[in-house]
Amino acid sequence: MSPLTIVLLVILVILVIALVVLYFLGKKAQKKQAEQQAQIAAMRQTVSMLIIDKKRMKIKESGLPQAVIEQTPRLMRNSKLPIIKAKVGPQIVTLVCEEKIFDMVPVKKEVKAAVSGIYITEVKGLHGRPAAPAPQKKKGFFKRMVEKAQEKAGAKPIK
Repeated sequence: MSPLTIVLLVILVILVIALVVLYFLGKKAQKKQAEQQAQIAAMRQTVSMLIIDKKRMKIKESGLPQAVIEQTPRLMRNSKLPIIKAKVGPQIVTLVCEEKIFDMVPVKKEVKAAVSGIYITEVKGLHGRPAAPAPQKKKGFFKRMVEKAQEKAGAKPIK
């Protein structure tokens, strides 16, 4: 066999092994996430709160309790999390919000939220209405030009 085919076979074997390892790690992570979601759903409570402020900030700067900061993995300590400051009853509390609902949370308004510990999983308006979605961001110059070109070419239906 030529050296080229040997090298290609070795690379192919390494790629197959890497894919198998990633497959099993993915399954393990998926099971772990399902267990965590079940725990969050079991501990969930509906609370009425006034949202004071919301920001994406590092966990060290967020104002969360020191015990929470110490329990987070080292790699996560520098990543930014969606943090919400809210008044729940007479207390002002710092909470972590789920990423997919962070943009829908209204600031300076009273809402009903499903809270599990310090984690907000769902937000509704005060009277059971869903919270208003965030206004859409302005499109940049390049995106507008691409959309106009697509409309003229017939690739996209005209609005």
